[in-house]
Amino acid sequence: MGAWFGLTTRRYQSGEVDYDGHISRRGDAHMRGLLYEAATVLLTRTRGDSDLRIWGLKLREKLGYKRAAIAVARKLAVIMHAMLKSGELFNKTAAA
Repeated sequence: MGAWFGLTTRRYQSGEVDYDGHISRRGDAHMRGLLYEAATVLLTRTRGDSDLRIWGLKLREKLGYKRAAIAVARKLAVIMHAMLKSGELFNKTAAA
């Protein structure tokens, strides 16, 4: 789901060069913006702790705020897709 919304990194490979670049920005820009906004709210405004929020805050310490928000948005998209497929409700302790 992350690749579908353009939230995964673009890959560049040529000869001996192999690196991940910026996010691909493919797919629906509006949905990507909504997922990014939800991740931003999850990282900054929420008071209740979930495994996803704790994971995102740890990632923010390592990578910085924007990269962590993109990673949380991608993971949020994957979780929501799994919830739609299985019909289960969100479990905040098993999200990460």
